[in-house]
Amino acid sequence: MSGMDRPGLLHAAVWVLATLLAAAARAQETPASAPYTLRDRILAVVDEDPILASDLERVIALGLAVREPGESQEAFRRRVLEGLVDQRLRAHEIDRFGLGQVDVELVDEHVAEIRSRFESEEAFRRRLAELELDREGLRQLVARQLSVLEYVNERLAVRVFVALDEINLYYEQVLAPQLRAQGAPVPPIEEVREDIRELLREQRLNQEIETWTEQLRRAADVVRFLEEPVGPLPPVVQTIKEPQDSP
Repeated sequence: MSGMDRPGLLHAAVWVLATLLAAAARAQETPASAPYTLRDRILAVVDEDPILASDLERVIALGLAVREPGESQEAFRRRVLEGLVDQRLRAHEIDRFGLGQVDVELVDEHVAEIRSRFESEEAFRRRLAELELDREGLRQLVARQLSVLEYVNERLAVRVFVALDEINLYYEQVLAPQLRAQGAPVPPIEEVREDIRELLREQRLNQEIETWTEQLRRAADVVRFLEEPVGPLPPVVQTIKEPQDSP
């Protein structure tokens, strides 16, 4: 999966997806006599919807994905791209489902969290400018991604149930042995029951999301173009007008 800062696919949905649908940088018009200037690249196409190099770079530049120890740059970029592909698939499904507006305060909270990753407001704005985004554009992207969580809560979370026997089993077979091995005290189950319930619930919900995403992958048409283009860019192609018949 995407391998973002916070573990779990559900958490990754907020932050990786914050740049999932980042608008492509608009290319400046190039005179017909000038050579092409490479402004962006298509890294993948998901059901005719392109994922651009700028989308991937925004994820990395905003600190929404980090390299794991020993991970090569190429493997890192591929991992981030796969996360973007999955998020694009989910976003398409959300569009078909047709959810309503996301709470404005919740959007602002997540934008503020992204802002907190930068040492100053100036540094934050400078980075957005480099990525050809502004704060409002970022807010729209975050809102779009939060709609995925709304879908998850409405359609998938209702399937998740953690029984009391499962909590007791986790306590006896996982938590207590781990704490004893670390030489730490083992609290009574009454003190940790709800924590265990929430942990197991999140694990189950992440499994539901993965199952859902796998179904979307099987039904989708995904093509990847991560490798760098080989050779120089093609020359400018000019349109030749057909001669019109004389009246």
